[in-house]
Amino acid sequence: MAIHVEGLVAIFIFYTLILVVGIWAAWKNKNSGVTEGADRSETIMVGGRDIGLFVGGFTMTATWVGGGYINGTAEYVYLPDYGLAWAQAPFGYALSLVVGGLFFAKPMRSRGYVTMLDPFQQIYGKRMGGLLFIPALMGEIFWSAAILSALGATLSVIIDMNINMSVVVSALIAIFYTLVGGLYSVAYTDVVQLFCIFVGLWMSVPSALANPAVSDIGVTAYQRIYQAPWLGTVERGDMWKWADNFCLLMLGGIPWQVYFQRVLSASSATYAQVLSFLAAFGCLVMAVPSVLIGAIGASTNWNETSYGAIAPKDRNQSDMILPIVLQHLCPPWVSFFGLGAVSAAVMSSADSSILSASSMFARNIYKLAFRQSASDREIVWVMRITIFVFGAMATAMALLTGTVYGLWYLSSDLVYVIIFPQLLSVLFVRGTNTYGSVAGYMFGMLLRIGGGEPYLHLPPFIYYPGWQLIDGAVQQKFPFKTVSMLASLLANLAFSHLAKYLFESGTLSAKYDVLDAVMSKDSSDIMDKTTLVNRNIIGLSELAPVKPRLSVTLANTFARKETLDEEDESSPDSPTHEEIQ
Repeated sequence: MAIHVEGLVAIFIFYTLILVVGIWAAWKNKNSGVTEGADRSETIMVGGRDIGLFVGGFTMTATWVGGGYINGTAEYVYLPDYGLAWAQAPFGYALSLVVGGLFFAKPMRSRGYVTMLDPFQQIYGKRMGGLLFIPALMGEIFWSAAILSALGATLSVIIDMNINMSVVVSALIAIFYTLVGGLYSVAYTDVVQLFCIFVGLWMSVPSALANPAVSDIGVTAYQRIYQAPWLGTVERGDMWKWADNFCLLMLGGIPWQVYFQRVLSASSATYAQVLSFLAAFGCLVMAVPSVLIGAIGASTNWNETSYGAIAPKDRNQSDMILPIVLQHLCPPWVSFFGLGAVSAAVMSSADSSILSASSMFARNIYKLAFRQSASDREIVWVMRITIFVFGAMATAMALLTGTVYGLWYLSSDLVYVIIFPQLLSVLFVRGTNTYGSVAGYMFGMLLRIGGGEPYLHLPPFIYYPGWQLIDGAVQQKFPFKTVSMLASLLANLAFSHLAKYLFESGTLSAKYDVLDAVMSKDSSDIMDKTTLVNRNIIGLSELAPVKPRLSVTLANTFARKETLDEEDESSPDSPTHEEIQ
């Protein structure tokens, strides 16, 4: 295969544009937030909390509308056994943003948190925050690795570019501008990337539809011509599995730092909600060209194209149906923009995940768990180092690990099963404690891993009702992911109240409260929670019920009065101002 010169030129131009915009955003906002008294590290994480509707709407939409989103949607519409009925990502993620905006954005933003893990450490302590960091980190790193791997495979097939070179160059550019400008660079480049995706894909659709090898997609939606109709169907036996996957997208799409990083960067709690709703609409709009390209792929007589007589699904290249359509069904100048759009989509997701992972590590692990006295300059350098380290990890996995998609599927399931019920508990449920959190963590992980993971060839040791043996592999038809999530939530509630009863009734001595969660209100772990306020991060009304041993009152250390003004309701375990004093 000859090198696709137009594709190489497109990638070079788009990569250069994105790099220039990222550097410009870093320079333009180099002093943003610092002059108002905010820490430089916090400015890198949440952009000085002054992201407006225009940039915020674009960057939140671009976080979801990445390489996996546009390629995956086209792939599922194209696959004969699935079709549009199984392309759940557009509606699933859109509803995820709506639910997040209605219920989660306002309490998280109005309480002044900096990362998603802040409320966990506030209520459950630093050790539990460290445990919850593990699935969150896995999700971000494996997601970045998966989309970088997909980009490398796409470029290697379409333009005959070396897969290692394409992955490394893409990762280095994303790491560099993220390293330099933090959230500002990520947000401004997201605007460019989303524009590239929109223009590139919408330019490609009319050209592909006009190709003589493509049949009427209105006909192939219901009739079999070259393959099964692309609308697809959901068989009765797959209904529970379909519902399970949809709940995973809708609810499991909420507890991700990439989402809350945008929420927490908004200039107000109301803006955070509006950004979520705008992004939900944007996700649906941006999915339309991907759906049409998948339908075009299913309606094409590939024997009449430069691709060859064997269809992509028969060459195991269904996952690359979008770039294949761009190259073989569109004129070169249209393909020029389309391939650039694919590359831009990948980078818009990779940079967000890398920044999210480094933010959680620098703040919640390094600072709050190990080095509470760390200076702002020290935290900034920790962030820069971890941006590079996590970016290198994702790149290495993309190049060396053949099961990177399986790892991401499993880790994203763990985010849904473990972190989502914990987030519900700390924001909306009274009375949960660290013992319940640990129990919920273990129950959720055991039930999910027990169901197995076909992509990792991980056999199940729990056979849920309705399981089937298909092609030598066990297929779970039962909605065990959602059941695992509910079991994790119930375990948290039950064991929290059980521990509270056993200790407060005297059945167990206070000395056995090893997690300092019920009786030891003046323990070092609980005291660590007050550092969230000492650092001017969380409103006074959001403190967990503790008895701080400080020489000055916490009220005197609190500076952000606007946080109190925005907060309409307190956290589940919040005492009143008078109770603290």
